[in-house]
Amino acid sequence: MPADESAYDRRRLRQWLAGEARLEGVSRRDLLRLGAAAGVLSAVAAMPVPQAAADAGLPGPGIVKPLPPDLFTVRGTNAETNWTALRGVGFHTPIDRFFVRNHTSTPRVDSGQWSLKVWGSGLHGAPGIDQAVEFGYDDLRRLPSVTLDAFVECAGNARSYFTTQQGDTVTGTAWTLGAVGTARWRGVRLSHVLRLAGLSRHAVDIQPRGLDDEWVTAGVNLGRVRRPLPVAKALDDVVLAYEMNGEVLPYDHGHPVRVLVPSWVGISSIKWVGDIEVSAEPLYSPWNTDFYRLFGPACPDGGVLVSRQTIKSAFEVAAGASYTAGDRHRVTGRSWSGHGGISRVEVSTDSGATWREAELHDRPRASVWSRWSFDWQPETPGDTALLARASDTGGRTQPFHTVPNTQGYLFDAVIRHPVTVVARTPAEAR
Repeated sequence: MPADESAYDRRRLRQWLAGEARLEGVSRRDLLRLGAAAGVLSAVAAMPVPQAAADAGLPGPGIVKPLPPDLFTVRGTNAETNWTALRGVGFHTPIDRFFVRNHTSTPRVDSGQWSLKVWGSGLHGAPGIDQAVEFGYDDLRRLPSVTLDAFVECAGNARSYFTTQQGDTVTGTAWTLGAVGTARWRGVRLSHVLRLAGLSRHAVDIQPRGLDDEWVTAGVNLGRVRRPLPVAKALDDVVLAYEMNGEVLPYDHGHPVRVLVPSWVGISSIKWVGDIEVSAEPLYSPWNTDFYRLFGPACPDGGVLVSRQTIKSAFEVAAGASYTAGDRHRVTGRSWSGHGGISRVEVSTDSGATWREAELHDRPRASVWSRWSFDWQPETPGDTALLARASDTGGRTQPFHTVPNTQGYLFDAVIRHPVTVVARTPAEAR
């Protein structure tokens, strides 16, 4: 490639990454060529895994709410919910223990000064962002509202098990299972707002963009977090949420308004949404071309776009917890899936040698989890592993192995949860 063409490609790609330019009519093959010329893709792939910025219990950079160590594990700019903190709290995750996933830091946006700009070639008249249709906070709250229960889950939830359980090498934040939470959300349907803004029949994609700081990694400014959605999904069940569990949406969870995309990976549910581009052509950003795609030996060239969440189960039990032999114990957990409600959960207390059904406490519903429990009276002291295997109404059952991908997305395998059975003390035996 000539030097002047390579320099042009570098400038062009970096402008696009920062959201300063559109790449009209550019194929994914061309995007990969441009990325190679700019040295961006290799730099991004080599970016370090975020490290905790403080000892356990201290807030991560830019997180507003307290992060006590009994409720959270801090992971860089993120805070993972400890599953023991959910035992006995009910169906919805309380706000004070709902996980936080931030690319940068939580902005404190004033709802009185905020507005949502809707613009692009997919609207009648194709207004640019400088002529966008605007909706203020009070405008949205005056529109007919909807209330729904839905989980939000990071695409990398359970990523660490690729390495600790399967021996695979992956990049990204080493979440265990706590990058998920279920809440009751209230807001306005995105479909209503898009139609009020003048949605055209030519619209193909919409792209919400957040108001958090621009994300810089490996020396490259990728701009503000943004990710396209197909119009069909946007018109289906997507909500612009302004309340969470009956309260005004908190800063860490997207105040004043966030996008909520039920059953899809969390990156789709853009927080602190400031504008939405509606396009008559497919849209691209780093968050659907370089990140949140499945890459690896088992994936086709160019990767596979990550959209709908997978199926998982978690015990509300600390890793390495102790159980007294001879006593009866009530063990609890939750399962969820992006492909349907949870119809069945099987559990094993002997590292998978035998299985039985757990009791489900919630009816199968799409986009939410189901709580379950079972009684266990272990007899023999020693180390063992608890396993839970869920099935959903879409016909999926958790496998025993997840096909690896380089960025560690969508781990869905049955997880081995280590516990120890201890003998009764002489005093307890009397």
